Amino acid sequence: MDRRGTKRKMENVEVAEPRNKLPSPAPSMSTDPALYSGPFPFYRRPSELGCFSLDAQRQYHGDAQALRYYSPPPTNGQGPNFDLRDGYPDRYQPRDEEIREGLDHLLHWLLDHRGQLEGGPGWLAGAIVTWRGHLTKLLTTPYERQEGWQLAASRFQGTLYLSEVETPAARAQRLARPPLLRELMYMGYKFEQYMCADKPGSSPDPSGEVNTNVAFCSVLRSRLGSHPLLFSGEVDCTDPQAPSTQPPTCYVELKTSKEMHSPGQWRSFYRHKLLKWWAQSFLLGVPKVVAGFRNPEGFICSLKTFPTMEMFEYVRNDRDGWNPSVCMNFCAAFLSFAQNTVVQDDPRLVHLFSWEPGSPVTVSKHRDAPYAFLPTWYVEAVTQDLPSSPKTPSPKA
Repeated sequence: MDRRGTKRKMENVEVAEPRNKLPSPAPSMSTDPALYSGPFPFYRRPSELGCFSLDAQRQYHGDAQALRYYSPPPTNGQGPNFDLRDGYPDRYQPRDEEIREGLDHLLHWLLDHRGQLEGGPGWLAGAIVTWRGHLTKLLTTPYERQEGWQLAASRFQGTLYLSEVETPAARAQRLARPPLLRELMYMGYKFEQYMCADKPGSSPDPSGEVNTNVAFCSVLRSRLGSHPLLFSGEVDCTDPQAPSTQPPTCYVELKTSKEMHSPGQWRSFYRHKLLKWWAQSFLLGVPKVVAGFRNPEGFICSLKTFPTMEMFEYVRNDRDGWNPSVCMNFCAAFLSFAQNTVVQDDPRLVHLFSWEPGSPVTVSKHRDAPYAFLPTWYVEAVTQDLPSSPKTPSPKA
């Protein structure tokens, strides 16, 4: 079986109805925060099942070779003064965003390890498999006012798989991304280069290339309400000095933000950016986010640590703030909605859940391209119950 088919170029998704759209199911789902303000739902502490790495050519490796080690600068009372513009654009290798990876890397890991899962195939048959980033979007939906999303869902051998689809608006925005925004994206990765070393106890080397193909991903198991979850998320680094070396509690998330000068700027930061930081870190069980605040010239002038479990305190008394219970209750309700909607076991059948701010979540049914996302190599291997995943293809020329 050839995995070359996984390197699928992003197709131009027509706004017109696709040929193979099926009659649409009727139900929809409200995202009004007031509907989800009950007690915090059960969320099992995430436990790491394994990991994988993606190299400079975006090739999969079933190990931790891409894991980096947290190595902050000495605290001597001065700002770190990291130049986030250094190396741009001559030492920058951005990932090709036209390549549609879907769940492919996670499915590769799953094929290699499905026989070793606690609870066996029976547990997986009742689980939801997805990326952490997709769950993050669900958590923040009740408070999102700008960006919509689309999630494709397919059920195969009992398991519900969720994979994000780039909306036409997001695609148009990406293709028209202004130079300043491209540089800001680079600066976030450059900050990681200043803060991470390749080996424990060594120092960061910011003189090298910033290659965003490289990634270390943790694979975790959890449960939200009645929904068993198996998901993966990219991890910036591990802290060798952490109180516990047990993942994910040793992991650190690194972020950048512009320098704040007024209470109003801080309030907006707590309401919007901190919500996304909390959702991303809480889901994975990452205990803290270390933020670098940059000045207009692109230099990091200060660092601040935000413990994940304390982020809500910044908005607890803000009537326009966010509430973790609302986020998690909405996510649990959406997962129930998806489980009850996607009942037919067919890897070629896709239920597309679509949402735009101010509207309910709606569903449409499709078969095969362009929305089907479970690759043939995975479906065949699971169907035949092959013991290992196919060979990774060599990088394309």
